[in-house]
Amino acid sequence: MSYAELLTASAFSFLEGASHPQELVEQAAALGHAALGLADRNTVAGVVRAHAAAKAAGLRLAVGSRLVLQDAPDLVCYPTDRAAWGRLCRLLTIGKNRAPKGECRLGFEDVRGHAEGQVFIAVPPATLGQDFAAWLHAAAAKLRGQLYLAGMRRYAPDDAFRLQTLQALAQANGLKLVAANDVLYHDAERRELQDVLRCIRHGCRIEAAGFRLEPHAERHLKPAAEMARLFRRFPEALATQQEILSRIGFTLDQITYEYPDEPVPAGRTPDAHLSDLVREGAVLRYPQGVPTKVVASLAKELAVIAQLDYARYFLTVHDIVRHARGQGILCQGRGSAANSAVCFVLGITAVDPAQSDLLFERFISLERREPPDIDVDFEHERREEVIQYLYTRYGRHRAAIAATVIHYRPKSAIREVAKVLGLPEPLAAALAAESWNPGDELWSADTLRAAGLDPDEPHLQRALRLARALVGLPRHLSQHVGGFVLTRGRLDESVPIGPAAMQDRHFIEWDKDDIDALRMMKVDVLALGMLTCIRKCFALLGIADLADVPREDKAVYDMLSRGDSVGVFQVESRAQMNMLPRLKPQTFYDLVIEVAIVRPGPIQGDMVHPYLRRRSGKEAVTYPARANGEANELEAILHKTLGVPLFQEQAMRIAMVAAEFTPEEANGLRRAMATFRNLGTIQRFQALMVGRMVARGYARGFAEACFRQIEGFGSYGFPESHAASFALLVYISAWLKCHHSAAFAAALLNAQPLGFYAPAQIIRDVREHGVAVHPVDANFSAWDCTLEAGGLRLGFRLVAGFQQGWAERLLQARGSGFADMAALERAGLPRAALERLAEADALRSLQLASRPALWRIAAIETAPAAPLLAGLQRPLEAAELPQMSAGEEVVADYRSTGLTLRAHPCALLREKLGAAGAKPCAEAAELRDGARLRLAGIVTVRQRPGTAKGTVFITLEDETGIANIIVWPSLVQRFRHQIIHATLLIVEGRVQRSAEGVTHVAAERLADRSRWISAL
Repeated sequence: MSYAELLTASAFSFLEGASHPQELVEQAAALGHAALGLADRNTVAGVVRAHAAAKAAGLRLAVGSRLVLQDAPDLVCYPTDRAAWGRLCRLLTIGKNRAPKGECRLGFEDVRGHAEGQVFIAVPPATLGQDFAAWLHAAAAKLRGQLYLAGMRRYAPDDAFRLQTLQALAQANGLKLVAANDVLYHDAERRELQDVLRCIRHGCRIEAAGFRLEPHAERHLKPAAEMARLFRRFPEALATQQEILSRIGFTLDQITYEYPDEPVPAGRTPDAHLSDLVREGAVLRYPQGVPTKVVASLAKELAVIAQLDYARYFLTVHDIVRHARGQGILCQGRGSAANSAVCFVLGITAVDPAQSDLLFERFISLERREPPDIDVDFEHERREEVIQYLYTRYGRHRAAIAATVIHYRPKSAIREVAKVLGLPEPLAAALAAESWNPGDELWSADTLRAAGLDPDEPHLQRALRLARALVGLPRHLSQHVGGFVLTRGRLDESVPIGPAAMQDRHFIEWDKDDIDALRMMKVDVLALGMLTCIRKCFALLGIADLADVPREDKAVYDMLSRGDSVGVFQVESRAQMNMLPRLKPQTFYDLVIEVAIVRPGPIQGDMVHPYLRRRSGKEAVTYPARANGEANELEAILHKTLGVPLFQEQAMRIAMVAAEFTPEEANGLRRAMATFRNLGTIQRFQALMVGRMVARGYARGFAEACFRQIEGFGSYGFPESHAASFALLVYISAWLKCHHSAAFAAALLNAQPLGFYAPAQIIRDVREHGVAVHPVDANFSAWDCTLEAGGLRLGFRLVAGFQQGWAERLLQARGSGFADMAALERAGLPRAALERLAEADALRSLQLASRPALWRIAAIETAPAAPLLAGLQRPLEAAELPQMSAGEEVVADYRSTGLTLRAHPCALLREKLGAAGAKPCAEAAELRDGARLRLAGIVTVRQRPGTAKGTVFITLEDETGIANIIVWPSLVQRFRHQIIHATLLIVEGRVQRSAEGVTHVAAERLADRSRWISAL
């Protein structure tokens, strides 16, 4: 017999369902079910994943939602056609917008207003009383011909009587009973995890959960024969399933997407208007004449865009960029859009196709017929203006941000499970403190033993088993970082829209992958801190636009070749700083390679060292050849990178040429490389690619290296087009650092939080470049850091706890300056503001050090004087206060502003460090390779890149400079506490120096001396 479970909840019934939608679909198919109905609680968030899995499995899927109502029993709703789906989405949108994020408030009358075209299944309550009977009678009349009644086995002694009662209620109201198991998980083994989810939802420990938990493990998908046995006395309830399925004609394939018309002037077609804008833009981009190559590219791209009917998409993105630029907001398109000449002349991207050889087909392809995906970065402080423009222009019923699914990660999973099981908080904290790289075993026995735990202890084993099962399960929905979906018609008739936690934001229930699967277009309105930094730096220097920065400046490349890149976009990490002297960039394309080479793809594919050897002339440039085949089949693909594949595009083209992937296979590989979240997706192509390349005569080692590179792209993809867009910002930020160090440092500080380094490291670097840095001062500082006599004046924004409103009030009252403390007190600042200034030692120009200033501020009356005492002032008592020591001043500086312009803490501790045998950091660069050394410094950076196979990189700083420390995986566990917690670290190890002079210290022992800082 056939069976279809129509009451199924997935993990998108958050903290209720315990299986992924894909698991439910695969299990139903494996059990031979005729169909599966997925209906999560007040949401359709999981249906696209189920839809894709059902198509792959050949299983029929009915999609709907379980409406949890405030004044009635639950109703499972299945739309029968596209219009009914639109009504369900609007119904859910109404409920979500009545409630805070993550909730939905609906009543039965709301359902009636959107009932046309729906099939409903009423879910009976636990107790079948008169209230339910009366409601069912009324509902049957109001939803005539649309309502069914669910019958489920509760596996209780009165099951037969309960089903008979439900059958009688159905017949009395002209309804039919439908068999169901009210599924919460795909397999019985998930029952314990579902118990944990219930406890998390109710905020209780498992021993106190009582009747809130299911009394059995039966709410899973069962074989058709088992369901037939359970409902053998009610065969008509099983037959009703097929009746319901015969009424449901809707599938997600019926959702079609139409892009907005707004950017198209009346009387013009989208293609004609786009062509006009392209011609105008080309003249502006190429005032000396459009290159022949670009003319051909534009004609080709416009033809493809017209054939695929994508003109409205490009016009919409152009409209967004035009609006931003009109408001003085810096922006730049990136990603695969940088492959497009049309995007360049429209001003969406800044990568000139005349100077590049990027692949337009990666962006848009007639073969793939997939919607384009343009990412545009805006200044992070002003992106919200762009977002609100989109809401205003298109309306909140037609514009919304995509969702992001927040999954349980190891830390949150073990903490939640520990609470439910009642494990001690210190144990939960110790387990949550562990960290992993992708692929690492979660809570391995060795890790547990190293933490002093017994991996064989039963309670611990149970907790870890449940936590591992919880990892990766959806926890809730959040808004995407900026992916906007815009539609011609109502978006809320395709997918529900609900409020985000952030004010004036709304997002749909589907994420980026769901949107792609349904071929809906989106534009990413992203925030980039470096654009804010550049714009603020431009404002200080009077520069209008990115295009005004001179190109190919040799001094800029020389600076980068020295590894002098603190603050420079994308190349300021220790790994990039170490690569720069080896790569020695001298052209823009060198920067494209620099951006892309320190990434998982080239590293895992072992492509980095061969490229560097060829670049330096130590190895001949050759191209992988087939045995007895065409010698240079790959030369056209690899010539720009000296025969070594470095980019996603190259990896994909190698698969197409060397492994002869079909367009469908290449498209699958491309999707796998772009699927950051689903690690492991890409592995299914390994045998296909490696096997075919070997069969065609390529060396197995080369084939496997190419695939390892692709695996790296699967965890973090970085195409050439993306690298080219970022390389432009690398160059511009490097030019600003090279020629305007003070202004660039000020902009970096004014754009914080930003980048890799804290303000203290930025200040240290700019001082090493000869820039005078002046402290925060009530008489000279503004809110932002500013330029002063060729130097840098620190701003009030760096003072912890000091509000921008206070700064504005101070500046308004300051005039030509405060003569004394009394004048500052008359500015009307609250005592807290004066205290923050005193703690930052910002009153020196008033002849007040920090401690005397705090003493004086303490005497300020904060309450209004009584009438009889008006006009009287309490005399300030003189006090002989001890001066702060140098150490106290330094510690106070760090506490207040996060940096000091006085002595470095290590300088104050030099005698103590010397007694411990620790040398200054600068000495590491003077010793020979392999020399032993003990040094000490403040920890400024800790890194454990996923590609480093467990190696940890630490940067130490003292008064003489910095030292780069390597901690090999064999030592990480032994010195885990010191690595994670130390502020002041003593390291003993051996010097390692490369041929280019890049120096590291390979650690052998680590010692935490953070308490010495406290003693200052």
